[in-house]
Amino acid sequence: MEQSYLTSAIKQFEYYKSLGDKTIQQITFKDIQKEFAEDSNSISIIVKHIVGNMLSRWTNFLTEDGEKEWRKRDEEFMDTFTSKTELLEAWNNGWNCLFEAIRPLSVVDLEKIIHIRNQGHTVTEAINRQMMHYAYHVGQIVFIGKLIKGENWKSLSIAKGRSKAFNKTKFDQDKSRKHFTDDL
Repeated sequence: MEQSYLTSAIKQFEYYKSLGDKTIQQITFKDIQKEFAEDSNSISIIVKHIVGNMLSRWTNFLTEDGEKEWRKRDEEFMDTFTSKTELLEAWNNGWNCLFEAIRPLSVVDLEKIIHIRNQGHTVTEAINRQMMHYAYHVGQIVFIGKLIKGENWKSLSIAKGRSKAFNKTKFDQDKSRKHFTDDL
C-alpha cells in the first residue's frame, strides 16, 4: 500500500503540473498577468507563489524546516516576471525541486517527521498538505485561463456535453488497474 501511495502521489503531482502547463500554453504573457479585480491574483502571481512554496518546502525536505529563512513569501504576491519564458523557467524549477525530493522516497520515509513552521508532520501528511495546496492553486490557474479564453478554451477534462461519449469509450474497454492519468 505504501509504495502505491508514493506512486499515486507522484502521478497526481504530475497531473496538476500538466493542467498548469496546458493552461499556460493556451494564453499569452499579457493574459498571464491579467488581474480581474483589485487584490486578486493573476496567473503570474499564483505561479510565483507556488514556486516560492515549492522551493521552500521541498529543498532539503527531510532535514530542514519547510519554511526556509530565505523565503520571502510576501514578495511572491508581486508580479515581477518579464516574459512567459521566465515564468515557465521558474514554474519548472519549482516542480523539479518537488520531484527531486519525492521520487527517491521509500516506504520507510513515509512515517518520518518533518517540520513546516516548527509543526511536525509525517512525510505522508506533508505530501498530502502540499498536494492539496497545489491542486487549489492550479485550479485557480485553470479557471482564470478558462475565463480569459472563453469560447476558445481547449478543455482539459471531459468537455460539456461529452460525458456520455467519454463514458462509452471507457466502458467499452476491459476492466484494468491503472492510474486515471495513464490515458491522458
